Amino acid sequence: MNPGSKGFGLVEMMLALALSLVVVLGVAQVFIAAKNTYLSQNASAVLQEDARFVLSKMLQEIRMAGLAGCMRTITDASTAKEFSRFGMTPVQWDQGEQKLTLVTADIGEEGGIPTWSLVTDCQRGAVVYSGAHGATGAEQVFALRRLFYSFKNHQLLLGSGLGKQQAVLLDNVETFEVSFGMARSATDIAASHYSRNPGDPARIRSVRLHLTLADPEGRVRPQSFTVAAALRNRLP
Repeated sequence: MNPGSKGFGLVEMMLALALSLVVVLGVAQVFIAAKNTYLSQNASAVLQEDARFVLSKMLQEIRMAGLAGCMRTITDASTAKEFSRFGMTPVQWDQGEQKLTLVTADIGEEGGIPTWSLVTDCQRGAVVYSGAHGATGAEQVFALRRLFYSFKNHQLLLGSGLGKQQAVLLDNVETFEVSFGMARSATDIAASHYSRNPGDPARIRSVRLHLTLADPEGRVRPQSFTVAAALRNRLP
């Protein structure tokens, strides 16, 4: 450059452009990293929220499984004695079909039409009727619902009632495992070990659920969640 000339030369311009490009690339890298972090954290939060919703729902139903009101002896007045065939074993696990079946009591009065209604006066006896049923006098009515969860094609399915139809409850499920805290005998209170194949339902004292969810976009690694719930009601 001549000493008397003003402005920038070609070399200076190229150097300025190169430095600007480095700064822009650095800012872009920071932006991309921040965006990826946000997306991965959001995906992780979605997986945790899905797991929290499903597992908390299942834990509540497991805790209420086997409710027999105030009496241990129940008279089956359901249609075609369906309660004796489907409702006498409140917790069942089919290892081959990966299906967990629960006979549980509804919480509140917004659960829709129940599978059965347990009517009892807590003194003389308890009677089970199909569907909804009213109470008279000092009787109490407990709404019982048969629910069944199954794991197929990376989906957790939920069905209710006595049919076989199920709807998708949760997608992108990698694993769904169920194990049972088993007592040494039907009279023992505490569980001594866990088993995936309970032989005697009367020895079940708790249920442990293991769920692994994956992000379909691969923004975060699969996350596993494990919870356990003790049965409040002694199974028959």
